[in-house]
Amino acid sequence: MKNPCPKIYQNGFSYLEVLIASLMVAIALVPAMNALQTGILSANIHQTLTTQYYLRLKKIEALQAEPFINLLAAAKTATNASTASSYSDAAGSKNRSLVYLALYDADANPFTIVDSNKDLDNDVYTGDTANLLWVKVLTEGDSEGLETLINR
Repeated sequence: MKNPCPKIYQNGFSYLEVLIASLMVAIALVPAMNALQTGILSANIHQTLTTQYYLRLKKIEALQAEPFINLLAAAKTATNASTASSYSDAAGSKNRSLVYLALYDADANPFTIVDSNKDLDNDVYTGDTANLLWVKVLTEGDSEGLETLINR
């Protein structure tokens, strides 16, 4: 009895098919390599930003553990909210943290909605109560920062 399905022989791809397939792979490889490069760069940027964030957080926590009298003295030495204090890292250090300290204008009760602004200057960094300090930690060359208030 004869087999109803004839045998079909295929000897392989022709030269033209191999050439076209290789060309398609080469064309697809260029954007794939660009995407890989972008992914690697973004991972490095994320690592840098994460490291800087945790260094700022570490500095804030160290400041919160400092005696208030020392912070108050550093705030008075800095004289204003835009001058880096002595608690900043040494110049030239990697991921240098800049620490800004200022008296916070807590004119009556800073935790009420209505602030009486007894000194009438409408500036929150000209406090006269010396019971509340504003603290900001920035990474040098970056606008990202952490802020907090520390009370006596």
